[in-house]
Amino acid sequence: MVIFADRVDAGRQLAERLRHLRDRDVVVLGLPRGGVPVAFQVAEALHAPLDVIVVRKLGVPYQPELAMGAIGEGGARVLDSEVLTLTGVTVEELRTVEQRERALLNERVAGLRMGRARVDLTGRTVVIVDDGIATGSTARVACDVARHLGAATVIMAAPVVPAETVGNLPGADEVVCVLAARQLVAVGNHYRDFSATSDEEVVVLLDAAARRMRNGRVVVDDLDRDVEIPVDGVLLEGHLRLPKGATGIVVFAHGSGSSRHSPRNQFVAEVLLRAGLGTLLLDLLTADEEPNRANVFDIELLASRLIAATAWLQHGPETSQCRIGYFGASTGAGAALWAAAEPGSDISAVVSRGGRPDLAGARLPIVQAPTLLIVGGADEVVLELNRQAQARLRCRSRLTVVDGATHLFEEPGTLAAAANLATDWFIRYLLPERGENGDDTTPAGRSR
Repeated sequence: MVIFADRVDAGRQLAERLRHLRDRDVVVLGLPRGGVPVAFQVAEALHAPLDVIVVRKLGVPYQPELAMGAIGEGGARVLDSEVLTLTGVTVEELRTVEQRERALLNERVAGLRMGRARVDLTGRTVVIVDDGIATGSTARVACDVARHLGAATVIMAAPVVPAETVGNLPGADEVVCVLAARQLVAVGNHYRDFSATSDEEVVVLLDAAARRMRNGRVVVDDLDRDVEIPVDGVLLEGHLRLPKGATGIVVFAHGSGSSRHSPRNQFVAEVLLRAGLGTLLLDLLTADEEPNRANVFDIELLASRLIAATAWLQHGPETSQCRIGYFGASTGAGAALWAAAEPGSDISAVVSRGGRPDLAGARLPIVQAPTLLIVGGADEVVLELNRQAQARLRCRSRLTVVDGATHLFEEPGTLAAAANLATDWFIRYLLPERGENGDDTTPAGRSR
């Protein structure tokens, strides 16, 4: 039974079950990797700091799948005295295993925190979040480690958990979930999109959460809200975020089968926000329109909606002075370029990621906004379509190939590479005080 679109959707649903904690001294801890996107949504809803909780199992030397204990940060160690007694593991053997696992734990933490200090848990309510609980072994260890690090109350939260785990998880004062499954075969069965979360995504989310912290407390002074944009008798749903002092906004034109909740587009948006750019994640079709595949490929319809959303931003009190760029993926790239070619368009830059710029057709030669085409090196058909489309562009343009990436940029590091390329391009043309307006040529060569 699928009940979550993806981890972002799951996190928002889980946050609703935890809203009663909003006025308490709460810290949200995500279990890497998949638990962090869920935890990010929970922390945002609770206005709470976000951190990771990294644990390592201590396996019996001659039977490593059998846990004799676990370790966490700050010297936290939890031992299973029964297993130690039954197996006869010596003090020296335990020390050897712990030293090895401690080194791996420290390396993992350093890679995720990137120099950020661990959030102090002393005397606080700690909500540990994962994307689902199967056996519960990791959840139990995480709860024990959080308690060892000073947590006064430990709540384990996950979108889906086995029914028998609710009210019966050692180490947790409470278990909160959206779905208590009587027969939990696999956590991923309850998600439409359960694609792997990368370390890069975790780092970006932790960075985004850290930006909201000031003097140890969460400060919400940026514009961050759901919006509805009226267009031709329908309401388009979106989410607008504008960092304080931002002078540029990137509007996302999602591809077929995607939405404003897309983990990939949300990841790119977080990278842009970290650079001081605003973002508008926008659904160009309503929930009733999306099932009709003809609408998904109606580039003129999608572009008209994008143009209307742009006008809405240009007349908004907080956004009217901002330069606007488009980020298009898949069919959304065709719509973005079509809209950018509209007479009188005031679009400052366009970026296409794994896009179909060819779908803008005869409008390509009249696009004036500087355009970056990012394509995966393993996405050969789309790469050729991008080369042909770029040959028709007369504006400043660049075609950049990310080696090893397929159409959705799911390979490790490839989405982060695309996000960084897009950020550099938008900084250059939306924040000219920070960028360098050097020339790009058309057609451009292959860059990496």
